[in-house]
Amino acid sequence: MIHTNRLIKSFWHALRGLKHTLLFHQNLRVHVIVSFLAIGLGILLKISQIEWVVIVAAIFFVLVAEMVNTALEEIINLVKEDHSERARIAKDVSAGMVLLAAIFAVMIGLIVFIPHIVR
Repeated sequence: MIHTNRLIKSFWHALRGLKHTLLFHQNLRVHVIVSFLAIGLGILLKISQIEWVVIVAAIFFVLVAEMVNTALEEIINLVKEDHSERARIAKDVSAGMVLLAAIFAVMIGLIVFIPHIVR
């Protein structure tokens, strides 16, 4: 049974979390700007449908990684107000996840866009 009110409330919470991250966390804004640049380049270069799928998947992979990173950082800040080595390691590993996702997205972008640019 689907409870419409709960479903609407869940979407509201999700949108509120996305809004918070966009407003208060610079890194997600940077990723969104780069995403729009990639989308613009894809339109300009008229990439294929499968290339769009790969580019959009890479974009969402980075955005999701950044949101997970932000959530983990907020939880760590809530649980551990003072500085600790373990909290620092957790935050660093989480940031490393985003870095790997961004490197992956750049590699995908190069693989997709370079052949269109050199033609």
